[in-house]
Amino acid sequence: MFSIRPTSLICIFQCVIFDMAPIEASSISFRSTTAQPSAVIDVGTTSIRMAIAEIDESGAVHHLSALSQAVGLGKDTFTRGSLEKSTIEECVRVLKSYRRVLAEYGIEAPDKVRVVATSAVREASNKLAFLDRVYTATGFQVVPIDEAEVNRITYLGIQPLLRLDPRLADARTVVTEVGGGSTELLQVQNADVLFAHTYRLGSLRIHQTLEAYHASQATTRRLMATQIQRIIDQVLQQIPAESTQEMVALGGDMRFAAKQLVPDWDPDRLTRIPVCDLADLTDAVLSLNEDKLVHKYHITFPDAGTLGPALLAYTMLAQAFELKEVIVASINLRDGLLNEMASRGGWNEDFSNQVIRSAFDLGRKFEFDELHARQVSKLCGILFQGLREEHQLDPRYELLLRVAALLHEVGLYINTGSYHKHSMYLIQHSELFGLSRSDVQLVALTARYHRRASPKPTHTVFTALSRDQRIAVVKMAAMLRVADALEASHSQRLHELKFSREGGRLVIAIPQIEDLSLEQLALKQSGSLFEATFGMPVLLRKLRP
Repeated sequence: MFSIRPTSLICIFQCVIFDMAPIEASSISFRSTTAQPSAVIDVGTTSIRMAIAEIDESGAVHHLSALSQAVGLGKDTFTRGSLEKSTIEECVRVLKSYRRVLAEYGIEAPDKVRVVATSAVREASNKLAFLDRVYTATGFQVVPIDEAEVNRITYLGIQPLLRLDPRLADARTVVTEVGGGSTELLQVQNADVLFAHTYRLGSLRIHQTLEAYHASQATTRRLMATQIQRIIDQVLQQIPAESTQEMVALGGDMRFAAKQLVPDWDPDRLTRIPVCDLADLTDAVLSLNEDKLVHKYHITFPDAGTLGPALLAYTMLAQAFELKEVIVASINLRDGLLNEMASRGGWNEDFSNQVIRSAFDLGRKFEFDELHARQVSKLCGILFQGLREEHQLDPRYELLLRVAALLHEVGLYINTGSYHKHSMYLIQHSELFGLSRSDVQLVALTARYHRRASPKPTHTVFTALSRDQRIAVVKMAAMLRVADALEASHSQRLHELKFSREGGRLVIAIPQIEDLSLEQLALKQSGSLFEATFGMPVLLRKLRP
């Protein structure tokens, strides 16, 4: 059986397509009786967008509808630093309308709807007031996501496309999106993330900065190009021009460009645009004021204000990489969020490998003992799996623990004295692909407590965590101490652990090792945190035949 959901409410919204045309009947699709409808809402700098899709048992995503409504969040934040009351109420009105649409689709459960906000909300001084007002009025729990999480979600969205295109499979490819408040940039090769960073360069941010100058078009363009070039210079320091062979551009502005420049453009396929054609279109757009852009291209006024800066940024970036073509992909943040929901959180093996790769890159930067770090990380994984009944942590904490294990000694790069504290500092102030700032903080604290003092009330960074986070850090640090003690010889000689519980003790039996005296001594010196946390001491002994 199949059914079509009513669309009476849907049609009052503008479709999340480059020209903001009203939603057409093509946005309606047949629904399977076995698939589960879900939705994601993106509270962005210039609009609030919602995507509704079905996720079947195999994890495939089938899009049903896409909605968009203009709001002025970025205009408030980037000029005043806070959100105006009228803007907040406009957001509430839009989200209430979206709530009614979700009810028509039968989407009521909280785990079937995810609502995120990007830089305009994240940077607002009255962010908490906004979040509380929206929750009170609509029941939506809006989660401001940081730059690292946006990079992770972008990766989840673009990854399937990169794997399907033979020309992109082996090439070093830059994936970028110039948003209203920031520019996301990834460099990938063979589905591996080589570099990820967010730059404070956004089309609306540029537009708002230059609007106050009331300068001529020529002067405005020159100032715009200067701002963009400053960021490109930073990019080229991290990604030399010769290291990039392809560039994939995301975002509505590049979808607009594809529609203008490619006859019979198919948004479901990767499309190549000559950089020279993109530059000509950019010149044409920047030569017109907002009124003329709206009239000529049938776009909204908010889009007209940001179109020129965005296209100029894409053009200059492609020229900086000395590329002849730019690839346009119709992937957005909502696609990545839906893929994450389909994979039940996105912390799958492939994503975990990318995070681990990023941790190795950071460790090498600080000249860590890679063999030792790798072994301690491996042992932490064994401990996490073997002690699931004791720690009862979510599976994602295994990844955080393994990353902390890889980086627990990076502080030696600064000094051997109190190096665990140096490790915490270096991790806190570094970027790890795919991990939010909150996750990085948990990794840093776990590494900090791998030796010496246990967490204390005077440790303000630790006490600032929520109770659940504090407990997770203590459990991870306790397991890290045991793993580090088992690798006390720095010889990578332990490969198998057998666990048993005897008389209130955790017994770890090691096969094929005759002399365990060094590991036993190290465990005696560092095992107190494990006993205090899990209520049982650890005994290490040789596995009897």
